[in-house]
Order: sequence, then structure tokens, then C-alpha cells
Amino acid sequence: MMLYPPVADLVDKVGSRYQLVNVVAQRARKISGQWEEEGDPQDEKPVSIAIDEVYAGKLTVQSASENAASAEATAETTAETAE
Repeated sequence: MMLYPPVADLVDKVGSRYQLVNVVAQRARKISGQWEEEGDPQDEKPVSIAIDEVYAGKLTVQSASENAASAEATAETTAETAE
């Protein structure tokens, strides 16, 4: 059972338990992949590091509308550059 940081605090930072699980899982996979590339064994588990990053505010969740707006802005910039 996880005692620290409290799950309620993590959910408040991310928005929902579903988003929390997804954010932590994606970040943990990324951390694990980096470690495999470097070949360095680590003492702390990738999931623990990802949870600490969420709690510290280093990881944030973008909503689907923010992602769409970001992609649209990138597409407009690319179109303007091509002209």
C-alpha cells in the first residue's frame, strides 16, 4: 500500500485516477528505456520516480483540447514556413 505521497494529492494534481495511472506509466516506461540505453542499474524503481515527479509538479497533463490546439498551431506554422 502506498502511503507517501497520498493518492488523493496526486489525483488533485493530475485530475483523475485514470490520468494519474496513464501519466505515471508512460513516464516510468520512458525512464526504464533511458536506463536500458545507458546500461545503468538503478536503486529506485521507475514508477517511484514517476510518482515523485508528479507530486513535485514536474509532470503535467495536457487535455485533448490543448493537444489539438498545439497540433493546430504547429500545422499553421509549418504551412506558413512552406509558403
